[in-house]
Amino acid sequence: MHITQLNRECLLHLFSFLDKNSRKNLAKTCHTLLEVFRDPLLWSLLNFHSPVELKKDNFLLGPALKYLSICWYSERVKVCNIEDWMKNSFQKDFCNRHENTVSDFLLDVCNRCPNLLSLTLSGCGHVTDDCMLQVLKNCPNLKSLKLENCVRITDHTLEAVTLHGGSLRTLHVDFCRNVTQAGLERVRQKCPSVMLRAERSANMIPDSKPGKKLMLEKASRKLVQL
Repeated sequence: MHITQLNRECLLHLFSFLDKNSRKNLAKTCHTLLEVFRDPLLWSLLNFHSPVELKKDNFLLGPALKYLSICWYSERVKVCNIEDWMKNSFQKDFCNRHENTVSDFLLDVCNRCPNLLSLTLSGCGHVTDDCMLQVLKNCPNLKSLKLENCVRITDHTLEAVTLHGGSLRTLHVDFCRNVTQAGLERVRQKCPSVMLRAERSANMIPDSKPGKKLMLEKASRKLVQL
């Protein structure tokens, strides 16, 4: 029995065990399997391990997407998470190559995937508050938002949660150094049903401009002299 003789339900089940590249390669073999690859029901879950994967043509975005994860675990993440004013020219050039990759992808998700239930971002140092605002506005069914080591996320995202996160039940902002204790308390007060976790976020040193950093250093020296 040839694989193409199986019914659509069986083919979708078989495809579900394959990774994105394997699905794409199999879809190239015949028109029937290509149609299965393009079936939105196959793409309810997407996991990415690098921003580069977001640019590949081996997946489909659609209203069936419920669970999305973009987790970048790499030494390069450390470069993106360095404060902008501290980066050298090489580091800035590296970051500029993919600065908008994740944000642009998430805006595409906002337009195509209104039924998203869970979003996990880890190490995505270029994701901004504006991007998170659009996600919360356009994905009203979002129940879980987990942001880890997303250094550009600030209290503005927390405020967006209180305004547009009516369905949210889980919020993680671990190692987001520009989130403050005041912002976290605001979420706890306005959204008591949200399970909030912010490991080391409000206790970390936030980004500061060179001028502000210099003022802090001078104040510190004065205290030592006293």
